[in-house]
Amino acid sequence: MDALSRRAAMLRDSLQRSQGNTDGMVAILGSFDHRLSALEAAMRPTQVRTHAIRTAHENIDRTIKAADGILSQFDLARRAEATILRGPHEDLESYLEAVDVLKGIVRFFSSNKNFKSSETVLNHVNNLLAKSTLKIEEEFKQLMSTYSKPIEPDRLFDCLPKSLRPTKGDHEADGGSHSDHPSKGLETAIYRTPTLVPPRVLPLMNDIAQQLVQAGNQQSCYKIYRDSRASALEMSLRKLGVEKLSKDDVQKMQWEALEAKIGNWIHFMRIAVKLLLAGERKICDQIFDGVNFNKGHCFAELTANSVITLFSFGDAVAKSKRSPEKLFVLLDMYEVMRELQPEIEEIFEGKPCTEMREAAASLTKRLAQTAQETFADFEEAVEKDASKTIVQDGTVHPLTSYVINYVKFLFDYQSTLKLLFQEFDSGTEAESQLAAVTTRIMQALQNNLDGKSKQYKDPALTYLFLMNNIHYMVRSVRRSEAKDILGDDWIQRHRRIVQQNANQYKRVAWAKVSGSSKSSMLTLSVQGAGSTGDLSSSGVSRAAIKERFKSFNAQFEELHAKQSQWIVPDQELRESLRLAVAEVLLPAYRSFIKRFGNLVENNKNPQKYVRYSPEAVDQLLGQFFEGQQWAEQKR
Repeated sequence: MDALSRRAAMLRDSLQRSQGNTDGMVAILGSFDHRLSALEAAMRPTQVRTHAIRTAHENIDRTIKAADGILSQFDLARRAEATILRGPHEDLESYLEAVDVLKGIVRFFSSNKNFKSSETVLNHVNNLLAKSTLKIEEEFKQLMSTYSKPIEPDRLFDCLPKSLRPTKGDHEADGGSHSDHPSKGLETAIYRTPTLVPPRVLPLMNDIAQQLVQAGNQQSCYKIYRDSRASALEMSLRKLGVEKLSKDDVQKMQWEALEAKIGNWIHFMRIAVKLLLAGERKICDQIFDGVNFNKGHCFAELTANSVITLFSFGDAVAKSKRSPEKLFVLLDMYEVMRELQPEIEEIFEGKPCTEMREAAASLTKRLAQTAQETFADFEEAVEKDASKTIVQDGTVHPLTSYVINYVKFLFDYQSTLKLLFQEFDSGTEAESQLAAVTTRIMQALQNNLDGKSKQYKDPALTYLFLMNNIHYMVRSVRRSEAKDILGDDWIQRHRRIVQQNANQYKRVAWAKVSGSSKSSMLTLSVQGAGSTGDLSSSGVSRAAIKERFKSFNAQFEELHAKQSQWIVPDQELRESLRLAVAEVLLPAYRSFIKRFGNLVENNKNPQKYVRYSPEAVDQLLGQFFEGQQWAEQKR
């Protein structure tokens, strides 16, 4: 316990000493705090002065920078003003740069209106910009006038594929009707878009358009561009030979003149769409690229008159009186409109150009309608052709050759005709429609020929006429693309008709002559006892033989006189028909002479009866169907 008491006493002494130390420390720190507060109070005025000096320096720096900025803007304004006052003629690019600088100055002072001189500067710069806008507008007008000249036809022709370029000096004469069907194979032809405005000028025009639109002069920009380019386009077409013609103008033209005009129109349409209109669209897009400008309406307006003029002729032809010869040019016109349809859709894209696209589609449809109606008219005209023209020699009738050539020519337009049929009946296969139409035309021709054959008084010539004409139809079909459309059945059926008419001709023309020979033999075989001597002693029989020979001579000479003037134009058919006649006539005639010739040989004038040997008859048969005059043969 004593030890524990000693330790507790020691601990109490230590705590007392520690407390004394703590109190001493607190007293020392308290004196420090008092001194620091006194020091801080002494330094506060110095800190305030230092902060004020720093703030003043910052204000001075900002002021100097602002002054530099303002001074630089004044310097820019001074230099830009000098450029603006000089005008854009000397250096347009620098002028446009100066305008951009002035716009930058306006933005600067508009965002710093607390400067005393901001309002004055803004008024001055805006006045300069107003003057510059007027000068830029004048410059735009001048540039558009300078570079909106009509293009000479020769320059346009140089942009065409070689197959469509007219030979030197003939474009006025035939306007590009360079082939019977020039559009064949043109799908891959290359057209080079002409340079309507030099490429180096386009960026400047773009800058000017941008400046004018930003300055609020969109309408003047619109009008200047539209009027300049519209005039250039219309003049280019006029120089080319495009003219506005009405239905009445077309109706008054002779066919040859109209056909030439149509050939020109087809050529002009390709040039106008693929070269001129495509070129106009290209420069319109380039000049107004990035400009907040209604270029679609502008382009539609500047091309409107030219497109109306181009389409008016096609429309006039489509509405004019129909005639068979117009079918092929109508198909040419329809074909070129179909060919140009993708380009027209691309060039006149967008809502503002809807009217142009619809006008093109309407013309295409109208041409198709007129062509189809002309087709139907032709079919009806063939069947009802009432021409009284008789081919006296029984050869191929002009109507037959006309219709067959017409049909053969139609097959040059197979792809176009199929498109045309699908315009109105897309549910039926186009090839079957073409076959049906062709079959109807051929049947109409055959019906007409049947009627014309009845005009002949000689039945033999009737059958010869039908044989010639139907053979011509068959041969022409076999040698053309119509063979694939009409088919082998049609060919075989009509070959049988040709043979039937040939057989009928032989029966009608030669029955009398060959029948007289057989009749003689039959008569003599009944009357005679069997020997030639018995016949010779019979006066009646000898007289009958003489009469038979005289009758044969007269009839054969009559047939030769007529049928040597008749014509079978196809050599193979002619030889075949002669051979068929000879196979019937010559054996009978040889037999007749062999059996009964000696009955007249002993007469004073045997040549009076046996005028022709079988060889002579055969030779004379070789003169049949050549169209020769019997009198000429005798001479």
